Amino acid sequence: MAATLPAYKTAFLESCLSANVLTFGTFTLKSGRHSPYFFNAGTFHTSALLSALSTAYAHTIVSFLAANPSIPKPDVIFGPAYKGIPLACAALLELHRLDPETWASVSYSYNRKEKKDHGEGGNIVGAALKGKNVLVIDDVITAGTAMRETLDLVAKEGGKVVGFAVALDRLEKMPGPKEKEGIDDGEPRMSAMGQIRREYGVPTTSIVTLEDLIVLLKNKGDEGDFTRLEEYRKRYQASD
Repeated sequence: MAATLPAYKTAFLESCLSANVLTFGTFTLKSGRHSPYFFNAGTFHTSALLSALSTAYAHTIVSFLAANPSIPKPDVIFGPAYKGIPLACAALLELHRLDPETWASVSYSYNRKEKKDHGEGGNIVGAALKGKNVLVIDDVITAGTAMRETLDLVAKEGGKVVGFAVALDRLEKMPGPKEKEGIDDGEPRMSAMGQIRREYGVPTTSIVTLEDLIVLLKNKGDEGDFTRLEEYRKRYQASD
């Protein structure tokens, strides 16, 4: 029996495919790997696509919190500059639409790339983070560098990150020391998300994973892209 995906995951992936947010081919990543697929959240620039994205984030966050009752409800949804800014705003709006009683008092904020030294000053726009439980929203995590910077920023501002939600988890191991030279040592390693969970103790979630995409393609009968993604997954699968 074929695996099935929740409706919001299927709708999200179908929207990504139809709008070429998610494309197939051969793409060179920062790590030097040649990936058979590429996800560009910056392409979510129409109202229809933003609606699909915010709906998927909201359902993911609700499911994430329900499955992890020890996680406190966020006081602030934080979007790292720049791509995370519209993601945080859109997700919070949809969360309020789904459950206004729960989410009416929740704020959003984001950081400036450069600290402002005039006017109100500071590095944070929107709600202050001091003493707040913060849920971070971003698009895709590859090496985890930006995620670490965000965690350190929130801590510096006096907030506590209680969760990290991304659109796509590639589920692949961290790059090896010589991958930019085209050398894959074949050693098992954790994913960026797994590494963050271990280092910082922060729970993470995603709208979809590489495995979800593989399930969708298999169900659609797209053997070519399905086979290439399955081979890529097996080659770079994380140990966590």
